[in-house]
Amino acid sequence: MVNAANRRRGMRDVAAAAGVSVSTVANVLNNPGVVAEPTRRRVEEAMDAIGFVRSGPARQLRGLPSRLVGSVTLDQGNPFYAELNRGIEDHLDGEDCMLLACSTDLRPDKELRALHLLEEQSPRGVIVTPTGEDGGRFAAVSSRGTPVVLLDARQDGLDLCAVTVDHDLGGRLAGEHLTALGHRRVAFITNGPDIDPVRERREGLRRALSADPIEVRLAPGGFAEGTDAAVGALLSMADPPTAVACVNDVVALAVIRAMQARGLSVPDDLSVVGYDDLPWAAHVRPALTTVQRPIRELGRVAAELLLSETATSHRHQELVFPPRLIVRSSTRAVR
Repeated sequence: MVNAANRRRGMRDVAAAAGVSVSTVANVLNNPGVVAEPTRRRVEEAMDAIGFVRSGPARQLRGLPSRLVGSVTLDQGNPFYAELNRGIEDHLDGEDCMLLACSTDLRPDKELRALHLLEEQSPRGVIVTPTGEDGGRFAAVSSRGTPVVLLDARQDGLDLCAVTVDHDLGGRLAGEHLTALGHRRVAFITNGPDIDPVRERREGLRRALSADPIEVRLAPGGFAEGTDAAVGALLSMADPPTAVACVNDVVALAVIRAMQARGLSVPDDLSVVGYDDLPWAAHVRPALTTVQRPIRELGRVAAELLLSETATSHRHQELVFPPRLIVRSSTRAVR
């Protein structure tokens, strides 16, 4: 049983404490411009004094939009998705909204469950980085009244907003850079399922090289151990690669550490290219050559599109950002 002293305070309590009507309290909360400043201050002081917290569900019952926005990404433990969510929050903060973030671990069943749980909270909308399975589930959520924006994915025929990067171009930039340095034997190291952004990067890399890349997919399990084993396998080849293009910066850093653990040098013994340009990429040793995508900007634009869904003039659109190659010291010309 809830102690009466600890019960949630309502608008009637505020009205009694401030000596005003309940309707005046409602105006302070929802339409403060119509309340005289001295009265508004008195009501706000009463709210603070009695510990009043406004009710989100009650706000929505009055037809006001929710302040909650959901984010469903592949893995919150990956720094890329942390940066994406910070970009989302950068925009939501100015709109008096809050982000509720969760991971799918690249599992379609977990993605579906997260969408259902978020729908039950009646959020303003949901921003989703898809697992790659059944895009129709996002259209279904949207049709039930919860706007959805796809992030790091294309529309693919769905009547939804989408924000992504030209991953084919990103792969080509990495491949063209390595080709210009004289590399002919190049490996592509990836992890996790073969989702669309990864396939696009691989295809762009392949078209930029004079030969198909040697593809290595890290096995599930210990990430560091898997990367170390992959590097060992590449180096033991009769004709080992002289360069590695990695699916992201996290994998690239693991490759660099695996080389250093063997007493080998990056880039003297192996050139390494990452993807993302995470904030630490310029500060590792050697500084990482990588394909940069505007991570926070992607999140900010996705949030902007989501909140604009309530506008009568809103039209769904797909925004594709160009990546950039950032050359640092983890790559060098073949000797």
